[in-house]
Amino acid sequence: MRMRVEARESIKPFRLVKYFTLTSLVVILIPTLILSIFISQRAKNELFRQSEQYALLVAINLNHQVFSQFVLPTVLKFGRIMLGSPQQYERMDKVVRNTIHGFKVDRVDVYNLKGVISYSTDRSLVGLSGLGGRDFNLAREGKSSSRLVSRGGFLGFELGGVAKQRQLKTYIPLRMEQHLSREQDRILGVFEITQDISEDYAAITRFQNNIILSQLVVMSLLFFGLRLIVKRAEGIIAKRSEERRRLEEQLNQAERLAALGEMVAGVSHEIRNPLGIIGSTAQLLHQKIEEGDPKKQLGKIIMEETTRLNSIVTDFLDFARPTTPHLSECQVEKVLEKNLEFLEIELKRRDITVEKRFAENGTPVYADGDLLYRAFLNIFVNAMEALDDGGAIKVVTRYQDSQEDSLEVVISDTGAGISKETIAKIFDPFFTTRETGTGLGLSIVRNIIESHGGAVQIESPPRTERAQVEDKGTAIIISLPANQVVS
Repeated sequence: MRMRVEARESIKPFRLVKYFTLTSLVVILIPTLILSIFISQRAKNELFRQSEQYALLVAINLNHQVFSQFVLPTVLKFGRIMLGSPQQYERMDKVVRNTIHGFKVDRVDVYNLKGVISYSTDRSLVGLSGLGGRDFNLAREGKSSSRLVSRGGFLGFELGGVAKQRQLKTYIPLRMEQHLSREQDRILGVFEITQDISEDYAAITRFQNNIILSQLVVMSLLFFGLRLIVKRAEGIIAKRSEERRRLEEQLNQAERLAALGEMVAGVSHEIRNPLGIIGSTAQLLHQKIEEGDPKKQLGKIIMEETTRLNSIVTDFLDFARPTTPHLSECQVEKVLEKNLEFLEIELKRRDITVEKRFAENGTPVYADGDLLYRAFLNIFVNAMEALDDGGAIKVVTRYQDSQEDSLEVVISDTGAGISKETIAKIFDPFFTTRETGTGLGLSIVRNIIESHGGAVQIESPPRTERAQVEDKGTAIIISLPANQVVS
């Protein structure tokens, strides 16, 4: 038994809400963030690709205009290209600026094959070398390439995902047009076209943030909605689990009581037969012994003890035999009055007062009046025994709802009360706190009430709204179905 209890305590309940919270955080929120980042990254890649294509178109046009409006006229006039000459530089600058006018181009640089900037729309860069890096080398070999340059941020990192400036640098070979040269695809230099895409990139970043924020809001609302549903489901599961546990306990209790009842019934029948013989024999001897003989008192004692033992055996049989009520129209208040009339002399002897407060309408219920009489009698006897030095017993009947579906009977006393530990075991068979008695009284009461479809509970101390007794006493509350139909 101890091992079973320890095993039961070691099993922790499955917390559905906690499990759902952790798993949904992983399954819903994280994939949502990944999807948002993936979508925004695709948009950035598309922006990069389109900007690169735009630069290539500008370069093709620029390549043609430079050859047709600068290279060819300059060679014819001066015999060679010398951008160090102010006159040639100005002509080159005019051609380039006229060509890129209207295009979203920030700067154009022209490298010679040695990597030195021969021309730039920013004259301060002319003469510098080594700025092109790997992309310059690829363009010199005839391959166009692009790279994204970010400026600003914090310690080289983008603060909040947004840099102050983003530039796309595209490196394109400067080719001699074929009709001007016998050499196929001759490369004379490299174009570096710089585009400022900060605004477009910032728009995509804002779009990314809006997607992430909106999805977080939607998923959070969905998450909390599902969490409420799951929490309610967990409550239902817990309630059903508790009901199942209670039903299992009731079933186990019923099985134990059934086995105990069979044993008690067999033993009681075996005791009752010889007990009857002993009682009748003692009565016969008592009658034959003359008055004044000391032996006559012994016969009287035997008869009294026989009667007491017969009462105990009757209790055993009442507990053991199935309680099947014979339902008929019954006035519960009249049954209670009958109990109090029977106990009236004993109540006065014990100096116990009785207060009655019955329901006004007094609607009859369908019940077995004899069984209810026995149940109420056991309760009244227990209440009387709890009032050794006098006191009060209060009897209340009332209906529990507007449809009058349940009749409640409350029998309370002003005794010392019952401990919580005792209340937990008080309905167990053969449990008693008195030196005399079988401990079957309240077990029989519960069997009778439950056979009517009702319920019994004990409060100690009773709640003031029911018994109007504070900090002492005990209340037995019996609930009976008031609209039960006779079968």
